[in-house]
Amino acid sequence: MSPTARNPIKSTRTTFRILEALVELDGAGVTAVADHLDLPKSNVHNYLSTLEEAGYVVKRGTTFHVGIRFLELGAHARNRRDLYDIARPEMDKIADEEGELVNLLVEEHGRGTYIYRVAGDDAVQVDAHVGTRVHLHCTALGKAILAHLPEERVDEIVTRHGLPAVTDDTITDRDELRETLADVRERGIAFDREERVEGLRCAAAPICSNTGRVLGALSISGPTTRIQDERLEEEIPSLLERATNVIELNITYS
Repeated sequence: MSPTARNPIKSTRTTFRILEALVELDGAGVTAVADHLDLPKSNVHNYLSTLEEAGYVVKRGTTFHVGIRFLELGAHARNRRDLYDIARPEMDKIADEEGELVNLLVEEHGRGTYIYRVAGDDAVQVDAHVGTRVHLHCTALGKAILAHLPEERVDEIVTRHGLPAVTDDTITDRDELRETLADVRERGIAFDREERVEGLRCAAAPICSNTGRVLGALSISGPTTRIQDERLEEEIPSLLERATNVIELNITYS
């Protein structure tokens, strides 16, 4: 869980609130951001002007957008993780052979972030992309990670972020989540049966270090018309187990 700042800087918090508002609003003018955050327009204008000068936002007409410069920071953060480089070849191979969407997720501050995704020839387009942050309880990837975190850490994450319903099939009860995570630990595979995206099923396996610390999770996802019964329960888990085994060995001995 992220630590609480001992002496938080209000202006820094405001800066990030404004950036997050630009993302939520998919670009906005000064007035829209000010109304969204209930801040004075003059203050918002000053923040946005400063961010534009630094290259972190761009202005098109009267509308501000988050700038592409953030890609540099995100790429740096992602490339610091050995997991990204080591997992990519295995993921590319699976996508090529299976034709589906293959995903790599890591946990940070109690949320999951996709750090690599590769689409096979038959893969469906979904709402998430590299850098998208998601709740952990509603994805196979997130449940694979939660199942291998200490119980007190899981409780902290749920207390902080809740168990919001994303679809009608999302787990929203703590006891049900606890039982599900126990099943994931026993089998080594987590499932997402339309719990985050309607019409999409997914299976995921954790990736752990040689000391047992969970580093992330790997998944294969596809439409319910193709990911059914034996393929979901047997074929895909077998692929994931082989791939994560290779990744874990390479991490250990790299």
